[in-house]
This record gives sequence, C-alpha cells and structure tokens, in this order.
Amino acid sequence: MTADTISGARPMSARRAAFVLGSLEVFGPLSMDLSMPLLPRLARDLHTSDSLAQASMSVCMLGLAFGQLVAGPLSDRLGRRRPLLWGIALFAVFSLLCALAPTIEVLLVTRFLQGVTGSAGVVIALAAARDIASGIELARLLSLLGLVGALAPILAPVAGGQLTAVLDWRGLFVVLAAVGAALLAVAATLLPETLPAGLRHPGGFADTGRRFAVVLRDRLFVCYLLVGACTGTAFFTYLASISFVLQDGFHLGPRAFSAVFAANAVVAVLGSLCNRAVVRRAGPVRMYAAGTTATAVTALGLLLAVLAGAGLAVVLVLLALVLFCYGVISPNSSALALAGHGERAGTAAALLGMSGFAVGPVVAPLVSLGGSAETTMAVTMAAATAVAGVLVWTTVLPRLRSAGETAPVGGPGDRNTVKRPGVPR
Repeated sequence: MTADTISGARPMSARRAAFVLGSLEVFGPLSMDLSMPLLPRLARDLHTSDSLAQASMSVCMLGLAFGQLVAGPLSDRLGRRRPLLWGIALFAVFSLLCALAPTIEVLLVTRFLQGVTGSAGVVIALAAARDIASGIELARLLSLLGLVGALAPILAPVAGGQLTAVLDWRGLFVVLAAVGAALLAVAATLLPETLPAGLRHPGGFADTGRRFAVVLRDRLFVCYLLVGACTGTAFFTYLASISFVLQDGFHLGPRAFSAVFAANAVVAVLGSLCNRAVVRRAGPVRMYAAGTTATAVTALGLLLAVLAGAGLAVVLVLLALVLFCYGVISPNSSALALAGHGERAGTAAALLGMSGFAVGPVVAPLVSLGGSAETTMAVTMAAATAVAGVLVWTTVLPRLRSAGETAPVGGPGDRNTVKRPGVPR
C-alpha cells in the first residue's frame, strides 16, 4: 500500500478517497457552523433563550451521535452505499423542515432528525476509510480526509456570516438542504462500494448486538471511547460557546466572528497536515499521546489567561493552539481505535463517533445556563482535556505496553498482527 493508491474492494487513489470521504464527513461541522453566526438572532426571532438556541445545536449533535448506532451496523450488514445514500437524501429533507419551523420546539425536533440522518455520512465515511486502509496508512488517510472535511468549518461560518446580509437563519437551512443534495450527487457518482458482499454480516438484531458486545469487550477500545468523549466535550463546548463569547463578550459582529472562527479552523487544518507529515516517523501512538497532552496543557493556559483577564488576542491564540492539537489527535484516535475491528468497522466507527458527539452536546448547554461566558467555556475545556490526558497516560499507554506494543493493523479481516509503532516509554 502506498500513499497514492489505497487498496480495498475497488482501489481508489488517496486523493479521490480523501475528497469523497472528506465530503461525507462535513455533515457534522456544516450542520453546526453554517448557522452559528445567527444563533443570537435565532433566539430573538423565536422568542427563546440563548441556552435553548444553543440546544438547537446540541440536539442535532445528539442525532448525529445516536444515528451512528443505527447507520454504522446497518452498513456492516447492507454495504456502505445504500444506507449512505438514503441518509443524505433524508438530511436534505429535514434541513428544509428546519427552515419551516414555527417555534423553538419544532426546530429542536427537526434538528434532531437532521442529525440522525446526517450521521450516515459521518460514520460510513470512517468505516469506508477502514475498509480501504489500515495502520499508519489509515492514520495518514484520515489526516488527509480531515483536511477536506475541515473546509466545512472554515468556509461555513464565513459563508454564514456573509449570507446574513441577504438571508435570515431560515434561509441558511435552505442552503443546507441544497448542500445535502450536492453531496448526494457526489456519493452516488464517485463512491464505489467498499465492503465486499463476502465481508458483510447478514444477521439481524441479535447479530448486531453481538457485534456491539465484541467491540465493547475490547478494553483498549473502551479507553479510546472515554478519551474521545472528553475531547468531544471540549470541542463541542468551544463550538457551542464561541459565538456568544466573541459576539456578546468581546462585541464582534457576525462577519468578524466568522473570520476569526475560520482562522481557527485553518489552524486545525495545519494540525492535520503536521500529523500527516510526521506520523510515519513518529507513529500514531506517539502523536496521539503528544496531542492529548499538549491539548490539556494549552486548555489550562487558556483558563489561566481568562481568569487573569487577558485580552481577546491572548484568548484567540490559545484557542487556536487547542484546535491545532485537536487536528493532531483526531486522525490518530480513529486509526488506533479501529485497528482491531476491520470486520466490524461500521459498528466500531459508530461507537467511536458517538463518544465524541454524545457527551459534549449535553455538557455545553449546562455550563452556559447562567449566560454564556469565556470563563465557563475555559473551565469546561480545561477540565475535559485534563481528564483526557490523564486517561491516555494511565489507561491507554499502559495497556499498549502490557500487550507487547502489538495490535492488529492488517487488512479488512485483521488476520495478522504487526508491531504497533511509536509507543512512548
């Protein structure tokens, strides 16, 4: 396997795989970031609180989380294409229904269903990547895939900020529906089936439950889930709070906020680029451990800066460093967690995706019930990343060492084990 051609049911170039699969992973950030500049306006138009306006993001993320538990195992059974295409089509439909919501209660329901259907793109993209690559090459593919997927958080808030001149928040949901239709065309024409019929699981609910049980009995995988839940909490707290912190706390307008948010997303892209360049030499485990540790340290620095009353420039620099580290963590976390579960890639990817999506949406609105502020954001991010760092050094790395630094990183069946590179001593 090389960096230019990726094996699988039907070989694809790394660039084509990254473009197609990266495009499918934009459902999460696109659903959040396009409407983010207009959250304060949405709250005013629907006569609701800032907390409930943030909850419209939270319920969508919960839909993205729990929908993966259906779409992932379903793709192990039916193949990747059919569940994916149905999910994208329904995402476009529910986006239109969000645009028509007359009250915050209706919007919360339609946003949840929008997340459920959009989850197919998120989880199946990760499972398809595991179908066609493994080991360090999977980490490198996921880094490249992250670069494509990162275009959404870069462009979406900028586009959202500029569209505020001609569209209200309802118009932005119509734009989301159009994007869903475009992604449906991309998936239908450019993505082949990556899971051969011989590797699918024909069983019903009982077989699906057994596959979930097999994955959850992998204690190392569970450790990755817990770390992912913590980093997901920190990341979503940032997403849910930053528009209120910058616009209400630091008095930036929607367009200025969009530009700042896009600059932070560029930094996350640089983190993915750094990981892709270094991971072959350092190994995914070292990059993963270094990324989580640096994230915790930087988030603590952010908290100290906020408590000391540092200005906007200091806060933005530290937030950018946190996002750079996140760009390093994400591809290695997925590659390591999926390494031993090629035959259950959809099921494992569903659990992995849920760990990042499910906890953060619950925590973020709770920490801002008294009004969104940089202090509550910084406290939550620092606490979550600190727990993630402790878990990596006290559970993940010791388990890797006790396992002899080996792990299954072969092809889709994972019949062989090879030395896992880059375990810090």
